[in-house]
Amino acid sequence: MYGAAGPPARSPSAPVVRSSRRPPPPATGVSFMNNQKQQKPTLSGQRFKTRKRDEKERFDPTQFQDCIIQGLTETGTDLEAVAKFLDASGAKLDYRRYAETLFDILVAGGMLAPGGTLADDMMRTDVCVFAAQEDLETMQAFAQVFNKLIRRYKYLEKGFEDEVKKLLLFLKGFSESERNKLAMLTGVLLANGTLNASILNSLYNENLVKEGVSAAFAVKLFKSWINEKDINAVASSLRKVSMDNRLMELFPANKQSVEHFTKYFTEAGLKELSEYVRNQQTIGARKELQKELQEQMSRGDPFKDIILYVKEEMKKNNIPEPVVIGIIWSSVMSTVEWNKKEELVAEQAIKHLKQYSPLLAAFTTQGQSELTLLLKIQEYCYDNIHFMKAFQKIVVLFYKAEVLSEEPILKWYKDAHVAKGKSVFLEQMKKFVEWLKNAEEESESEAEEGD
Repeated sequence: MYGAAGPPARSPSAPVVRSSRRPPPPATGVSFMNNQKQQKPTLSGQRFKTRKRDEKERFDPTQFQDCIIQGLTETGTDLEAVAKFLDASGAKLDYRRYAETLFDILVAGGMLAPGGTLADDMMRTDVCVFAAQEDLETMQAFAQVFNKLIRRYKYLEKGFEDEVKKLLLFLKGFSESERNKLAMLTGVLLANGTLNASILNSLYNENLVKEGVSAAFAVKLFKSWINEKDINAVASSLRKVSMDNRLMELFPANKQSVEHFTKYFTEAGLKELSEYVRNQQTIGARKELQKELQEQMSRGDPFKDIILYVKEEMKKNNIPEPVVIGIIWSSVMSTVEWNKKEELVAEQAIKHLKQYSPLLAAFTTQGQSELTLLLKIQEYCYDNIHFMKAFQKIVVLFYKAEVLSEEPILKWYKDAHVAKGKSVFLEQMKKFVEWLKNAEEESESEAEEGD
Protein backbone atom coordinates (compact mmCIF):
# COMPACT_ATOMS: atom_id res chain seq x y z
CA MET A 1 0.00 0.00 0.00
CA TYR A 2 2.85 2.39 0.83
CA GLY A 3 5.19 0.92 -1.63
CA ALA A 4 8.68 -0.27 -1.01
CA ALA A 5 9.61 2.78 1.09
CA GLY A 6 7.08 1.75 3.86
CA PRO A 7 4.76 4.11 5.81
CA PRO A 8 5.52 7.85 5.78
CA ALA A 9 7.59 9.15 8.68
CA ARG A 10 5.66 11.01 11.47
CA SER A 11 6.71 14.55 12.15
CA PRO A 12 8.05 14.99 15.69
CA SER A 13 5.70 17.87 16.28
CA ALA A 14 2.59 16.07 15.11
CA PRO A 15 0.11 15.30 17.92
CA VAL A 16 -0.40 11.62 18.94
CA VAL A 17 -3.89 10.40 18.28
CA ARG A 18 -4.85 7.45 20.59
CA SER A 19 -7.59 4.98 19.74
CA SER A 20 -10.54 4.79 22.09
CA ARG A 21 -10.60 0.99 21.76
CA ARG A 22 -8.90 -0.88 24.55
CA PRO A 23 -6.43 -3.51 23.55
CA PRO A 24 -7.47 -7.12 24.39
CA PRO A 25 -6.22 -8.45 27.74
CA PRO A 26 -3.11 -10.56 27.62
CA ALA A 27 -3.73 -14.28 27.16
CA THR A 28 -3.40 -15.89 30.62
CA GLY A 29 -5.30 -19.16 30.02
CA VAL A 30 -8.15 -17.94 32.29
CA SER A 31 -11.33 -16.47 30.94
CA PHE A 32 -11.96 -12.89 31.98
CA MET A 33 -15.53 -13.77 32.93
CA ASN A 34 -14.20 -16.34 35.39
CA ASN A 35 -12.39 -13.61 37.24
CA GLN A 36 -15.62 -11.84 37.93
CA LYS A 37 -17.78 -12.91 40.92
CA GLN A 38 -20.67 -14.95 39.53
CA GLN A 39 -24.12 -14.19 40.82
CA LYS A 40 -26.07 -17.16 42.27
CA PRO A 41 -29.56 -17.81 40.93
CA THR A 42 -32.39 -17.00 43.32
CA LEU A 43 -35.63 -18.93 43.95
CA SER A 44 -37.71 -15.85 44.51
CA GLY A 45 -40.82 -15.87 42.43
CA GLN A 46 -40.25 -19.42 41.16
CA ARG A 47 -42.24 -22.60 42.07
CA PHE A 48 -41.01 -26.12 41.52
CA LYS A 49 -43.52 -28.97 41.22
CA THR A 50 -42.66 -32.01 43.44
CA ARG A 51 -42.99 -35.32 41.67
CA LYS A 52 -45.61 -37.57 43.20
CA ARG A 53 -43.21 -40.43 43.82
CA ASP A 54 -40.95 -38.12 45.88
CA GLU A 55 -43.72 -37.24 48.30
CA LYS A 56 -43.68 -39.26 51.55
CA GLU A 57 -47.09 -40.31 52.74
CA ARG A 58 -47.69 -39.75 56.42
CA PHE A 59 -47.90 -42.98 58.48
CA ASP A 60 -51.53 -43.17 59.49
CA PRO A 61 -52.60 -46.62 60.76
CA THR A 62 -55.85 -45.19 62.14
CA GLN A 63 -57.14 -44.29 58.67
CA PHE A 64 -56.06 -47.74 57.40
CA GLN A 65 -57.85 -49.38 60.34
CA ASP A 66 -61.05 -47.50 59.62
CA CYS A 67 -61.04 -48.67 55.99
CA ILE A 68 -60.51 -52.32 56.94
CA ILE A 69 -63.09 -52.31 59.75
CA GLN A 70 -65.68 -50.63 57.53
CA GLY A 71 -65.15 -53.31 54.88
CA LEU A 72 -65.34 -56.15 57.41
CA THR A 73 -68.53 -54.69 58.86
CA GLU A 74 -70.07 -54.79 55.40
CA THR A 75 -69.01 -58.40 54.74
CA GLY A 76 -70.28 -59.65 58.10
CA THR A 77 -69.23 -63.05 59.47
CA ASP A 78 -69.21 -64.75 56.05
CA LEU A 79 -65.52 -65.71 55.93
CA GLU A 80 -65.62 -66.36 52.18
CA ALA A 81 -66.76 -62.77 51.69
CA VAL A 82 -64.08 -61.60 54.16
CA ALA A 83 -61.37 -63.38 52.13
CA LYS A 84 -62.62 -61.76 48.90
CA PHE A 85 -62.74 -58.31 50.50
CA LEU A 86 -59.15 -58.66 51.79
CA ASP A 87 -57.98 -59.88 48.40
CA ALA A 88 -59.50 -56.90 46.60
CA SER A 89 -58.44 -54.34 49.21
CA GLY A 90 -54.77 -55.23 48.79
CA ALA A 91 -54.79 -53.44 45.44
CA LYS A 92 -56.00 -50.17 47.03
CA LEU A 93 -54.57 -50.24 50.57
CA ASP A 94 -50.93 -50.40 51.63
CA TYR A 95 -50.77 -53.88 53.21
CA ARG A 96 -46.98 -53.84 53.18
CA ARG A 97 -46.81 -50.72 55.37
CA TYR A 98 -49.73 -51.54 57.67
CA ALA A 99 -49.27 -55.34 58.02
CA GLU A 100 -49.24 -55.22 61.82
CA THR A 101 -52.46 -53.18 61.93
CA LEU A 102 -54.13 -55.53 59.44
CA PHE A 103 -53.32 -58.66 61.48
CA ASP A 104 -54.22 -56.97 64.78
CA ILE A 105 -57.70 -56.31 63.36
CA LEU A 106 -58.17 -59.82 61.96
CA VAL A 107 -57.15 -61.45 65.25
CA ALA A 108 -58.29 -59.02 67.98
CA GLY A 109 -60.78 -56.75 66.19
CA GLY A 110 -58.67 -53.57 66.33
CA MET A 111 -55.20 -52.16 66.89
CA LEU A 112 -53.52 -53.59 69.98
CA ALA A 113 -51.71 -51.46 72.52
CA PRO A 114 -48.56 -52.82 74.23
CA GLY A 115 -49.58 -55.69 76.48
CA GLY A 116 -52.41 -56.82 74.22
CA THR A 117 -55.24 -54.47 75.16
CA LEU A 118 -57.52 -52.69 72.68
CA ALA A 119 -57.55 -48.92 72.86
CA ASP A 120 -60.96 -47.59 74.06
CA ASP A 121 -61.10 -44.74 71.56
CA MET A 122 -60.46 -46.93 68.50
CA MET A 123 -62.94 -48.53 66.13
CA ARG A 124 -63.49 -52.26 66.59
CA THR A 125 -65.02 -55.14 64.66
CA ASP A 126 -66.54 -58.43 65.71
CA VAL A 127 -65.33 -60.05 62.48
CA CYS A 128 -62.16 -61.39 64.08
CA VAL A 129 -60.68 -64.50 65.72
CA PHE A 130 -61.25 -63.33 69.29
CA ALA A 131 -64.96 -62.65 68.72
CA ALA A 132 -65.58 -65.95 66.91
CA GLN A 133 -66.87 -69.21 68.37
CA GLU A 134 -64.38 -71.20 70.43
CA ASP A 135 -64.17 -74.41 68.41
CA LEU A 136 -61.65 -76.05 66.08
CA GLU A 137 -63.89 -75.91 63.00
CA THR A 138 -64.25 -72.11 63.24
CA MET A 139 -60.49 -71.70 63.73
CA GLN A 140 -59.86 -73.90 60.68
CA ALA A 141 -62.09 -71.55 58.66
CA PHE A 142 -60.17 -68.50 59.91
CA ALA A 143 -56.91 -70.26 59.05
CA GLN A 144 -58.13 -70.44 55.45
CA VAL A 145 -58.66 -66.66 55.44
CA PHE A 146 -55.04 -66.12 56.50
CA ASN A 147 -53.79 -68.73 54.02
CA LYS A 148 -55.55 -67.09 51.07
CA LEU A 149 -54.40 -63.61 52.09
CA ILE A 150 -50.73 -64.63 52.43
CA ARG A 151 -50.76 -66.70 49.24
CA ARG A 152 -52.13 -63.66 47.40
CA TYR A 153 -49.68 -61.20 48.98
CA LYS A 154 -46.48 -63.19 49.66
CA TYR A 155 -44.73 -60.18 51.20
CA LEU A 156 -47.08 -60.52 54.22
CA GLU A 157 -45.41 -63.80 55.33
CA LYS A 158 -42.73 -62.17 57.47
CA GLY A 159 -45.18 -59.62 58.91
CA PHE A 160 -47.61 -62.38 59.91
CA GLU A 161 -44.87 -64.41 61.59
CA ASP A 162 -43.80 -61.33 63.56
CA GLU A 163 -47.43 -60.69 64.50
CA VAL A 164 -47.91 -64.19 65.93
CA LYS A 165 -44.66 -63.91 67.92
CA LYS A 166 -45.97 -60.63 69.35
CA LEU A 167 -49.39 -62.10 70.15
CA LEU A 168 -47.76 -64.98 72.04
CA LEU A 169 -45.86 -62.50 74.19
CA PHE A 170 -49.16 -60.70 74.88
CA LEU A 171 -50.95 -63.89 76.07
CA LYS A 172 -51.38 -62.64 79.65
CA GLY A 173 -53.34 -59.66 78.32
CA PHE A 174 -55.94 -61.92 76.66
CA SER A 175 -58.83 -63.80 78.25
CA GLU A 176 -58.66 -67.60 78.59
CA SER A 177 -61.14 -67.99 75.73
CA GLU A 178 -59.08 -65.70 73.48
CA ARG A 179 -55.92 -67.65 74.32
CA ASN A 180 -57.65 -70.93 73.48
CA LYS A 181 -58.81 -69.63 70.09
CA LEU A 182 -55.35 -68.28 69.28
CA ALA A 183 -53.78 -71.62 70.31
CA MET A 184 -56.10 -73.63 68.05
CA LEU A 185 -55.56 -71.24 65.14
CA THR A 186 -51.77 -71.35 65.60
CA GLY A 187 -51.82 -75.16 65.67
CA VAL A 188 -53.72 -75.31 62.37
CA LEU A 189 -51.40 -72.75 60.75
CA LEU A 190 -48.33 -74.71 61.92
CA ALA A 191 -49.83 -77.88 60.46
CA ASN A 192 -50.47 -76.39 57.01
CA GLY A 193 -47.09 -74.67 56.85
CA THR A 194 -48.30 -71.06 56.99
CA LEU A 195 -46.25 -70.62 60.18
CA ASN A 196 -42.80 -71.89 61.09
CA ALA A 197 -42.33 -73.71 64.42
CA SER A 198 -39.68 -71.13 65.41
CA ILE A 199 -42.55 -68.87 66.58
CA LEU A 200 -42.82 -71.14 69.63
CA ASN A 201 -39.73 -69.41 71.02
CA SER A 202 -42.08 -66.73 72.34
CA LEU A 203 -43.67 -69.31 74.68
CA TYR A 204 -40.39 -69.63 76.59
CA ASN A 205 -40.84 -66.12 77.96
CA GLU A 206 -40.01 -66.29 81.68
CA ASN A 207 -43.23 -64.65 82.91
CA LEU A 208 -45.48 -66.80 80.72
CA VAL A 209 -43.69 -69.96 81.86
CA LYS A 210 -43.74 -68.97 85.54
CA GLU A 211 -47.51 -68.39 85.59
CA GLY A 212 -48.33 -71.58 83.70
CA VAL A 213 -49.68 -69.71 80.66
CA SER A 214 -47.18 -71.30 78.23
CA ALA A 215 -47.98 -74.90 79.20
CA ALA A 216 -51.76 -74.37 79.07
CA PHE A 217 -51.47 -72.66 75.67
CA ALA A 218 -49.23 -75.48 74.38
CA VAL A 219 -51.89 -78.08 75.24
CA LYS A 220 -54.49 -76.47 72.94
CA LEU A 221 -51.89 -75.73 70.27
CA PHE A 222 -50.50 -79.29 70.08
CA LYS A 223 -53.98 -80.81 70.14
CA SER A 224 -55.04 -78.88 67.02
CA TRP A 225 -51.63 -79.43 65.36
CA ILE A 226 -51.68 -83.21 65.91
CA ASN A 227 -55.36 -83.30 64.87
CA GLU A 228 -54.36 -81.83 61.48
CA LYS A 229 -51.21 -83.97 61.07
CA ASP A 230 -49.68 -86.63 63.34
CA ILE A 231 -46.94 -86.73 65.99
CA ASN A 232 -44.28 -87.70 63.40
CA ALA A 233 -45.02 -84.61 61.29
CA VAL A 234 -45.03 -82.43 64.42
CA ALA A 235 -41.70 -83.94 65.53
CA SER A 236 -40.18 -83.28 62.11
CA SER A 237 -41.22 -79.61 62.21
CA LEU A 238 -39.79 -79.21 65.71
CA ARG A 239 -36.51 -80.87 64.70
CA LYS A 240 -36.01 -78.48 61.77
CA VAL A 241 -35.87 -75.50 64.14
CA SER A 242 -34.07 -77.33 67.01
CA MET A 243 -37.16 -77.27 69.22
CA ASP A 244 -37.41 -81.03 69.71
CA ASN A 245 -35.30 -80.98 72.88
CA ARG A 246 -36.73 -77.79 74.40
CA LEU A 247 -40.35 -78.68 75.17
CA MET A 248 -39.71 -79.17 78.88
CA GLU A 249 -38.80 -75.46 79.02
CA LEU A 250 -42.55 -74.82 78.92
CA PHE A 251 -42.35 -75.44 82.68
CA PRO A 252 -40.37 -73.61 85.39
CA ALA A 253 -36.88 -74.96 86.15
CA ASN A 254 -38.04 -76.85 89.25
CA LYS A 255 -40.59 -78.79 87.17
CA GLN A 256 -38.46 -79.55 84.11
CA SER A 257 -38.48 -83.34 84.38
CA VAL A 258 -39.71 -86.09 82.08
CA GLU A 259 -42.03 -87.32 84.84
CA HIS A 260 -43.75 -83.94 85.29
CA PHE A 261 -44.03 -83.31 81.53
CA THR A 262 -45.44 -86.79 80.90
CA LYS A 263 -48.00 -86.51 83.70
CA TYR A 264 -49.17 -83.01 82.67
CA PHE A 265 -49.63 -83.69 78.95
CA THR A 266 -50.95 -87.24 79.36
CA GLU A 267 -53.67 -85.98 81.70
CA ALA A 268 -54.45 -83.27 79.11
CA GLY A 269 -55.04 -85.99 76.46
CA LEU A 270 -51.67 -85.74 74.68
CA LYS A 271 -50.13 -89.12 75.44
CA GLU A 272 -48.33 -89.26 72.08
CA LEU A 273 -46.56 -85.97 72.83
CA SER A 274 -45.56 -87.29 76.28
CA GLU A 275 -44.10 -90.44 74.75
CA TYR A 276 -42.26 -88.40 72.14
CA VAL A 277 -40.60 -86.23 74.79
CA ARG A 278 -39.70 -89.29 76.85
CA ASN A 279 -38.06 -90.88 73.80
CA GLN A 280 -36.20 -87.66 73.04
CA GLN A 281 -34.85 -87.55 76.58
CA THR A 282 -33.77 -91.18 76.31
CA ILE A 283 -31.96 -90.48 73.03
CA GLY A 284 -30.23 -87.51 74.63
CA ALA A 285 -29.24 -89.62 77.64
CA ARG A 286 -27.84 -92.32 75.35
CA LYS A 287 -25.73 -89.81 73.46
CA GLU A 288 -24.42 -88.40 76.72
CA LEU A 289 -23.66 -91.92 77.98
CA GLN A 290 -21.65 -92.76 74.86
CA LYS A 291 -19.72 -89.50 75.04
CA GLU A 292 -18.82 -90.05 78.72
CA LEU A 293 -17.90 -93.70 78.06
CA GLN A 294 -15.44 -92.72 75.33
CA GLU A 295 -13.85 -90.13 77.63
CA GLN A 296 -13.51 -92.68 80.46
CA MET A 297 -11.95 -95.23 78.11
CA SER A 298 -9.51 -92.70 76.66
CA ARG A 299 -8.45 -91.81 80.22
CA GLY A 300 -7.97 -95.48 81.05
CA ASP A 301 -10.44 -95.48 83.96
CA PRO A 302 -10.76 -98.85 85.79
CA PHE A 303 -13.50 -101.10 84.42
CA LYS A 304 -15.17 -101.33 87.85
CA ASP A 305 -15.67 -97.54 87.84
CA ILE A 306 -16.98 -97.55 84.27
CA ILE A 307 -19.39 -100.42 85.05
CA LEU A 308 -20.69 -98.60 88.13
CA TYR A 309 -21.25 -95.38 86.15
CA VAL A 310 -23.07 -97.19 83.32
CA LYS A 311 -25.39 -99.04 85.72
CA GLU A 312 -26.29 -95.80 87.46
CA GLU A 313 -27.14 -94.18 84.11
CA MET A 314 -29.22 -97.20 83.09
CA LYS A 315 -31.28 -96.89 86.25
CA LYS A 316 -31.59 -93.10 86.16
CA ASN A 317 -32.62 -92.88 82.48
CA ASN A 318 -34.41 -96.23 82.19
CA ILE A 319 -32.05 -97.49 79.45
CA PRO A 320 -32.40 -101.27 78.81
CA GLU A 321 -29.32 -103.51 78.76
CA PRO A 322 -29.58 -104.45 75.03
CA VAL A 323 -29.34 -100.73 74.19
CA VAL A 324 -26.38 -100.28 76.55
CA ILE A 325 -24.37 -103.14 75.04
CA GLY A 326 -24.72 -101.50 71.62
CA ILE A 327 -23.41 -98.20 73.06
CA ILE A 328 -20.47 -99.95 74.76
CA TRP A 329 -19.56 -101.82 71.56
CA SER A 330 -19.53 -98.58 69.54
CA SER A 331 -17.46 -96.84 72.20
CA VAL A 332 -14.92 -99.68 72.40
CA MET A 333 -14.47 -99.78 68.62
CA SER A 334 -14.03 -96.00 68.37
CA THR A 335 -11.14 -95.75 70.84
CA VAL A 336 -8.46 -97.16 68.51
CA GLU A 337 -6.91 -96.29 65.12
CA TRP A 338 -7.40 -99.47 63.05
CA ASN A 339 -4.81 -100.87 60.68
CA LYS A 340 -5.76 -100.51 57.01
CA LYS A 341 -4.29 -103.91 56.06
CA GLU A 342 -6.84 -106.73 56.23
CA GLU A 343 -4.27 -109.35 57.25
CA LEU A 344 -3.20 -107.27 60.27
CA VAL A 345 -6.50 -105.78 61.47
CA ALA A 346 -7.91 -109.12 62.73
CA GLU A 347 -4.97 -109.63 65.06
CA GLN A 348 -5.24 -106.00 66.25
CA ALA A 349 -9.00 -106.39 66.86
CA ILE A 350 -8.60 -109.60 68.89
CA LYS A 351 -5.95 -108.03 71.09
CA HIS A 352 -8.06 -104.88 71.63
CA LEU A 353 -11.36 -106.69 72.29
CA LYS A 354 -9.75 -109.23 74.63
CA GLN A 355 -8.78 -106.27 76.82
CA TYR A 356 -12.40 -104.99 76.93
CA SER A 357 -14.11 -108.39 77.31
CA PRO A 358 -14.76 -107.93 81.08
CA LEU A 359 -16.58 -104.66 80.39
CA LEU A 360 -18.72 -106.18 77.64
CA ALA A 361 -19.45 -109.29 79.74
CA ALA A 362 -20.91 -107.10 82.52
CA PHE A 363 -23.73 -106.03 80.15
CA THR A 364 -24.59 -109.31 78.38
CA THR A 365 -26.52 -110.91 81.23
CA GLN A 366 -29.61 -111.31 79.01
CA GLY A 367 -30.02 -113.40 75.86
CA GLN A 368 -31.36 -110.36 73.99
CA SER A 369 -28.26 -108.36 74.92
CA GLU A 370 -26.03 -111.12 73.51
CA LEU A 371 -28.04 -111.24 70.30
CA THR A 372 -27.85 -107.43 70.01
CA LEU A 373 -24.06 -107.61 70.36
CA LEU A 374 -23.83 -110.28 67.64
CA LEU A 375 -25.84 -108.08 65.27
CA LYS A 376 -23.65 -105.07 66.10
CA ILE A 377 -20.52 -107.13 65.33
CA GLN A 378 -22.05 -108.32 62.03
CA GLU A 379 -22.97 -104.79 60.93
CA TYR A 380 -19.58 -103.39 61.96
CA CYS A 381 -17.61 -106.05 60.06
CA TYR A 382 -19.77 -105.51 56.97
CA ASP A 383 -19.55 -101.70 57.06
CA ASN A 384 -15.76 -101.79 57.61
CA ILE A 385 -14.49 -103.98 54.80
CA HIS A 386 -11.12 -104.74 56.45
CA PHE A 387 -13.02 -106.60 59.18
CA MET A 388 -14.90 -108.98 56.83
CA LYS A 389 -12.58 -111.91 57.65
CA ALA A 390 -12.43 -111.07 61.37
CA PHE A 391 -16.10 -111.77 62.23
CA GLN A 392 -15.73 -115.43 63.24
CA LYS A 393 -12.56 -114.73 65.24
CA ILE A 394 -14.32 -112.00 67.27
CA VAL A 395 -17.32 -114.26 68.02
CA VAL A 396 -15.06 -117.12 69.12
CA LEU A 397 -13.08 -114.74 71.35
CA PHE A 398 -16.26 -113.52 73.04
CA TYR A 399 -17.49 -117.11 73.48
CA LYS A 400 -14.26 -118.08 75.22
CA ALA A 401 -14.38 -114.88 77.36
CA GLU A 402 -18.01 -115.68 78.33
CA VAL A 403 -19.32 -112.50 76.72
CA LEU A 404 -21.46 -114.68 74.42
CA SER A 405 -23.08 -118.04 75.07
CA GLU A 406 -24.13 -120.96 72.84
CA GLU A 407 -27.87 -120.33 72.54
CA PRO A 408 -27.73 -116.74 71.17
CA ILE A 409 -24.97 -117.74 68.72
CA LEU A 410 -27.04 -120.68 67.42
CA LYS A 411 -30.15 -118.48 67.19
CA TRP A 412 -28.21 -115.81 65.28
CA TYR A 413 -26.92 -118.47 62.86
CA LYS A 414 -30.36 -119.99 62.33
CA ASP A 415 -32.65 -116.99 61.77
CA ALA A 416 -31.68 -113.89 63.77
CA HIS A 417 -28.91 -112.54 61.50
CA VAL A 418 -29.39 -109.54 59.21
CA ALA A 419 -28.78 -109.38 55.46
CA LYS A 420 -25.48 -107.48 55.64
CA GLY A 421 -22.70 -109.90 54.61
CA LYS A 422 -24.99 -112.79 55.45
CA SER A 423 -23.48 -115.40 53.08
CA VAL A 424 -19.87 -114.55 54.01
CA PHE A 425 -20.42 -114.59 57.77
CA LEU A 426 -22.60 -117.73 57.81
CA GLU A 427 -19.88 -119.55 55.88
CA GLN A 428 -17.25 -118.34 58.35
CA MET A 429 -19.35 -119.54 61.30
CA LYS A 430 -20.33 -122.93 59.84
CA LYS A 431 -17.63 -125.07 61.49
CA PHE A 432 -17.87 -123.28 64.82
CA VAL A 433 -21.66 -123.68 64.89
CA GLU A 434 -21.32 -127.41 64.10
CA TRP A 435 -18.86 -127.72 66.97
CA LEU A 436 -21.29 -125.92 69.29
CA LYS A 437 -24.14 -128.25 68.28
CA ASN A 438 -22.01 -131.34 68.87
CA ALA A 439 -20.84 -129.99 72.21
CA GLU A 440 -24.45 -129.32 73.18
CA GLU A 441 -25.50 -132.86 72.16
CA GLU A 442 -22.62 -134.37 74.13
CA SER A 443 -23.61 -132.34 77.17
CA GLU A 444 -27.20 -133.56 76.88
CA SER A 445 -26.04 -137.20 76.52
CA GLU A 446 -23.82 -136.88 79.57
CA ALA A 447 -26.68 -135.39 81.52
CA GLU A 448 -28.98 -138.28 80.54
CA GLU A 449 -26.35 -140.86 81.52
CA GLY A 450 -25.91 -139.12 84.84
CA ASP A 451 -29.66 -139.39 85.49
